[in-house]
Amino acid sequence: MIGSYIENYSIYRLIYAIFGLFLCLLLIGWGSMVTTLEAGLAVPDWPTSFGSYDPFNPGFSDPENPSLKWWEDTGVMVEHVHRLLGALVGLWTIGLAVWTYIADPRRWMKITATIAVALVVIQGLLGGLRVLWTSLDLAVAHAMGAQIFFCTASILALSNSKLWFQHTLSENAGIDTVRVLAFFTAGSVLIQILLGALLRHPGAGIDTNFIIVHVLGGIIALSFIILTYSYIREYFPFIHLFYAGAFWILYTAIFQILLGVASLIAVKYDSGLNQIGFWQVTSTSNHVVFGSLLMGACACIIAGTLKSKLER
Repeated sequence: MIGSYIENYSIYRLIYAIFGLFLCLLLIGWGSMVTTLEAGLAVPDWPTSFGSYDPFNPGFSDPENPSLKWWEDTGVMVEHVHRLLGALVGLWTIGLAVWTYIADPRRWMKITATIAVALVVIQGLLGGLRVLWTSLDLAVAHAMGAQIFFCTASILALSNSKLWFQHTLSENAGIDTVRVLAFFTAGSVLIQILLGALLRHPGAGIDTNFIIVHVLGGIIALSFIILTYSYIREYFPFIHLFYAGAFWILYTAIFQILLGVASLIAVKYDSGLNQIGFWQVTSTSNHVVFGSLLMGACACIIAGTLKSKLER
């Protein structure tokens, strides 16, 4: 069966899938910048932008400065480019789904691609309704939905790679343990992302008690990451998909911690100056991006434990 799938391996589909992952990370990082700059409502309407359906020429105008272009207003530029990136990711997702239906014989891949399309549509609706209803709750839901979508996109990319096609293992208790550990690791990271979203979105502030909860959650997540890494290293050191995933989650977590500390320092420093500085924007955006990478790696490990079930 593996041989028949390798015959359908396409380096071009893999490149397309990986390119889409970079687009997703750019979109997630840019969305974080929207939150940091509090620009989520800089464009007050949806699906139009200042009444225009033209993606490259929104109907923006400043009565006090008629010559000001939309890309010269920081808030409008950041929010509108976020919409453009979202549309681009949506088109990429549809393209990958169509390609999967045409060229990939695996039924589960077709189902996963369909789920990805549904998720990207829901994400667009959540983002739009967040603007129309000026809802912070929807802003948080939009942030969480981005993580679920990125996990799905990561699995689609992995499943088009030789690493996946060459991944073989027999079902045993050890595989079940890897799956459980990866699942709890993903869950703890997702809760951390939720806490971060609640902490960052306007109205939540940077309350000290909330920061303590976020730090404690980080310790729990790191504990699961270390457990998962250690178990895979001890019992599955020659299963390349697992080992690569374990390596990725551990070292991504290290960068995530460093970025989290940098973000907190930048926020505290900028709040004293009543400004939003470059380092705050950079550190917080990368902190969110690395959280997505952690989620994606966990999802890939979980998918790897299920390969024999998925491809029956």
